[in-house]
Amino acid sequence: MQDLASIRREYSQDKLSRDKLADDPFLQFDAWLKQAIDAGLPDPTAMTVATVDTQGQPSQRIVLLKDVSAGGFVFYTNTGSRKAQELAHNPKVSLHFPWHFLERQVSVRGSVEKLSVAEVAKYFLSRPRESQLAAWASQQSHPISSRQLLLEKFAQIKRKFNQGDVPLPDFWGGYRVIPSHIEFWQGGEHRLHDRFVYSRQGQDWQIERLMP
Repeated sequence: MQDLASIRREYSQDKLSRDKLADDPFLQFDAWLKQAIDAGLPDPTAMTVATVDTQGQPSQRIVLLKDVSAGGFVFYTNTGSRKAQELAHNPKVSLHFPWHFLERQVSVRGSVEKLSVAEVAKYFLSRPRESQLAAWASQQSHPISSRQLLLEKFAQIKRKFNQGDVPLPDFWGGYRVIPSHIEFWQGGEHRLHDRFVYSRQGQDWQIERLMP
């Protein structure tokens, strides 16, 4: 195997300074997300979601951001999944957006609130039909003996709902991550990266530069 310690590159695409930042972190995030989309990055809305179990063991997985506003960052999942069970125990969560090709990262710390049934249903009905059926077929995070068994369950669900709309499963929901901190990271030469963190102070945001 190649010497992993020797794999590195310099980051020199851009610099980040306080006068480039919006006063509102959501405006800054929207600008960076738009640039990631416009740059043709694969899966620009992909984000790592980190949760912690009852033993203090963190776990991570990648999901897709489905909405962002001044209220927070939204994603959807099976409520029987590991992440949902861990969020039920501890609502604190972190997100990470890895936009490597732009030499940028955004990390978010905060806590979640559950979305209303109306919000979840609106999004669920907008999904492709096959994705709706897959939500019914999968007991997310539970063991299964083979892929073939999963495909058989999917086929059964497809036959069951072969007419009309696919109903919203009662075990499927959504979360809004309400941030307390949002950090923007821009790669810099010689590992002298630019980092700025927005910290919530009541209704306002405090902005600080962090050392790399």
